Amino acid sequence: VRGVFDRLARGIKAVGDSVKAESGKDFMLDAKYGYVHSCPTNLGTGMRASVHVDLPGYTAEGLKVLEARCEELHIQPRGTRGESGGQTGVTYDISNKHRLGYSEVELVQKMIDGVNTLHKEDQVLKKKHGL
Repeated sequence: VRGVFDRLARGIKAVGDSVKAESGKDFMLDAKYGYVHSCPTNLGTGMRASVHVDLPGYTAEGLKVLEARCEELHIQPRGTRGESGGQTGVTYDISNKHRLGYSEVELVQKMIDGVNTLHKEDQVLKKKHGL
């Protein structure tokens, strides 16, 4: 995850440097709210950090149980086909739920912590369901 995050940060910096070199202007950045866009729903980093993880124990428990647990952990589950693509199998795309009011590091750490918690809990659920 750290390597992906570092590569993303370098890419964002390169785009910002290119815009500055070409136009002489920087992206609008507020110290509290992050990057300022024309749409207020995009305030903040807008960063969605996600990983694909197999959760057969939670799949056996049911999607509603997984969704409720993710809500408690401030993460969100999606199917591997994207936001509206639906769920297939036992693999989920797990990401940070919040986008505003947190730094990029906090958002990535929230996703990592949540996935680690789900994985540990899934081990118990797998045993419960004989998987």
